[in-house]
Amino acid sequence: MNTVAEQVASHLLQIKAIKLEPNHPFTWASGWKSPIYCDNRKTLSYPEVRTYIRDQFVNLIKTKYPQVELIAGVATGAIAQGALVAQELELPFVYVRSAAKNHGLENLIEGEYKEGQKVVVVEDLISTGGSSLQAVEALRNAGCDVLGMVAIFTYGFQKAIDNFTNAHCVLDTLSDYNAMIDLAQKTGYVQESDVVKLKEWRLSPESYK
Repeated sequence: MNTVAEQVASHLLQIKAIKLEPNHPFTWASGWKSPIYCDNRKTLSYPEVRTYIRDQFVNLIKTKYPQVELIAGVATGAIAQGALVAQELELPFVYVRSAAKNHGLENLIEGEYKEGQKVVVVEDLISTGGSSLQAVEALRNAGCDVLGMVAIFTYGFQKAIDNFTNAHCVLDTLSDYNAMIDLAQKTGYVQESDVVKLKEWRLSPESYK
C-alpha cells in the first residue's frame, strides 16, 4: 500500500469493519438505504490495526497541530482511540457525550479541561458531520479552542463538507470513501458492476434503494 488512506481502507475491509453490499443495502438509523456499513469500533479488537490507526493520528496531530494541549474523543465510538492517542502524545484526555447526563453533575464533557486549552477532537466516522460538530460546539461553549478534528473514515458527503465549512472546523481523515472504493475495485472485493452503484449512492444517499 502506497498511502495511509489505502492502508487504512485495506485494514477496514480485511477485518470487516467496512462491509459492502450493493445488492442488499443496509438500513441506517436515519432510514437511509446504504450499500456500505462501517463499524470502526471493530478496529479496537485487532492490536495491529488499532496501533496503526493510533500512530497515524499521532503523526497527523504532531505535524498539523504541534500546539495541541488536550485530546477530546467523541462518545462513544472515539473514546478508546482518543485515549490511545492522548497516551502516546502524553496529553490529557476528555470525552464529549452526545447529551449531558440527567443525573449527578450532569456533565456533557467528561474529564478535566481548562478554558482556553487548545484541543484536537478525535472521531471514528464522519457521515453528515452533525453529531461530530455537536462535540466541537460543546467544547467551544466550554471555552476550549478547537484546532480541528481528525477521524478514521469519512463517506465524503457534500453535506458533511458544507457542515464543517459552516462550523469553521478543519477536518482531516485517515481514509475516505473514494480510497476504499478504489481499493475494493483493485483487489476484486467488489465487481465492476457494483462500483457504479457504490458511486451513485455517495452522490444521492437519501434516494438510494
